[in-house]
Amino acid sequence: MSGRRVFILSLYLIISFTEIVSQNNLRVMFYNVENLFDTSDNPVKDDNDFLPDGFMNWTPWKYRKKLRNITSVITAVGGMHSPALAGLCEVENDSVMHDLINHSPLWAQGYDYVITDSPDIRGINIALLYQRHQFKLLGSTEYEIKLKEKNRRPTRNILHATGLIINSDTLDVFVCHFPSRSGGEKETEQARIESALVLRERVDSLLSKRDIANIIIMGDFNDQPDDKSMSESLQASSIDILSEYKLSEIDYDKELFNLFRSSDIEKDRDKGTYKYQGKWYINDHIIVSGNLLNPKSPVNVKNNEVNIYNGDFLLEDDKKYYGKKPFRTNLGPRYNNGFSDHLPIYTDLIINPHSAI
Repeated sequence: MSGRRVFILSLYLIISFTEIVSQNNLRVMFYNVENLFDTSDNPVKDDNDFLPDGFMNWTPWKYRKKLRNITSVITAVGGMHSPALAGLCEVENDSVMHDLINHSPLWAQGYDYVITDSPDIRGINIALLYQRHQFKLLGSTEYEIKLKEKNRRPTRNILHATGLIINSDTLDVFVCHFPSRSGGEKETEQARIESALVLRERVDSLLSKRDIANIIIMGDFNDQPDDKSMSESLQASSIDILSEYKLSEIDYDKELFNLFRSSDIEKDRDKGTYKYQGKWYINDHIIVSGNLLNPKSPVNVKNNEVNIYNGDFLLEDDKKYYGKKPFRTNLGPRYNNGFSDHLPIYTDLIINPHSAI
């Protein structure tokens, strides 16, 4: 056999092995990347702080370093296998996403992306990175949240992407960034409730259309698992109640479950994705439809678990309070050379292969 044929055969075997491995484990992550802006002025958005002569002195060097930092986080979360899906928030525009996957080591990992065009005043958006060999995009859309309160700043749209995974099952992915608590938790609560109601309406529409809906919702919701927007408006239940269900008697496929809403996680006061005034909060969530928690389903969440990635390089000493805190890119206008004020989260989907895309 010629050397060329040996090379081609070896390459085919490597690709085939990679696809077989990916069928067993599809990693999904979410990360609030904290102000991933380029250095160009958008005249219709308030991005002046993140210009070379702006308040943050956001230079091309800092921008390129930020891209490298985000790349290193995505790669680290992937571990042995790059995440098949990575939801990101606080990304400015299409240009930033293009640079992220084409001008960094991510270019070799087969990523493409979709991004919103939100009415957010600062111009920040939501994006989904996906590996083309693990998620065949069928379509994407975005949903605007029209807040009722007068003079309330417009918020980010909800991103919805639909695709086929390796066994030809359909997966619906929602990526969100709900209104912040700036101005006070109670004063801004209604905006998050209204956002959650829009999301729930879209989920219910999917559940009514599909015989089996495989739904993953991820994002920065600026609320904790038991807060009203999450537990009542979105109706994302605790995974603790799964023990009360008998699969043969009760259909919970139409329910939503917050993987971070469990008694075990709630007991751990030193666990969170965001730290404010010395206290950890779980503001970033992964929520799934009930069938993804059934180990007999063709697609299911491994051990019904969600994880916070808290590698040492993402943390720094919390000198004012105690312990550690996220290693941020900026502390006010001072450049800190870090990553983000949030920690990334991830879960693994077990894919039972029965056909190929």
